[in-house]
Amino acid sequence: MKAYYEARAREYDDWYLGANLYEQRDRPGWEEELDALRDVIASLPPVRTLDVACGTGFLTRHLRGQVVGLDQSTSMIDVARQQAPDAELVAGDALSLPFDDASFDRVFTAHFYGHLEDPERRAFIAEARRVAQELVVVDSARTDETPPDGMDRRVLSDGTRWEVYKRWFRGDELAEELGGGVVLHEGRYFVIVRA
Repeated sequence: MKAYYEARAREYDDWYLGANLYEQRDRPGWEEELDALRDVIASLPPVRTLDVACGTGFLTRHLRGQVVGLDQSTSMIDVARQQAPDAELVAGDALSLPFDDASFDRVFTAHFYGHLEDPERRAFIAEARRVAQELVVVDSARTDETPPDGMDRRVLSDGTRWEVYKRWFRGDELAEELGGGVVLHEGRYFVIVRA
C-alpha cells in the first residue's frame, strides 16, 4: 500500500475534487457533504494536533491550532507543504509514531484507519492513545450499497492498477471499535468520530 500512495500523491486530491479519472462519477450531494466535512474539522477546538497519514494536506489545512502532519510518503508530504504551509510536516510510520508520550492533545486521521487490518488497527489505536488523549477518525461511510470491507480496485492516471484493503463504517460501529466516542458526522460518503 505504501507504493500505491507514493504513486498516487500528485493525483490524490482528484478524488475529493471530482477531477480527471473521477470526473464522470455520479456522487449526488458530494459537494455539500465535503463542505460539511470541512466545517466539522474546522470546528474542532484549536489544540496541538497530530494528523496521522496527512497525505496531501487536503484536510490538514482545516485543522486549527498547532498542527503536525505525519505521512510515510515523501511525495504526499511534498504536496502537503503547498496545501498546509502552516503545519509542521514529518515523514514517519503511523504504527510507530516518532513522538514522546502525551506529545499532543489530539490525533486526527482521515481515510487511513479504514485501510488497516486487525493487528495494525490495534497498533495504531495504542500509538494514538500513547501520544494524545483524543482521537478523531474520518473515513468512508458504509451505506446499504457498500460492503463492510474488501479489496478495492484502484486505477491511476498512468494506467497502473492496484488492490487496496478498504473498510467502510457506520458511525456507531466505528465509535464502539475505537473504545467509545461521539459521532460528529455521518453521511452518505463520510463518517467522523471523536473518541
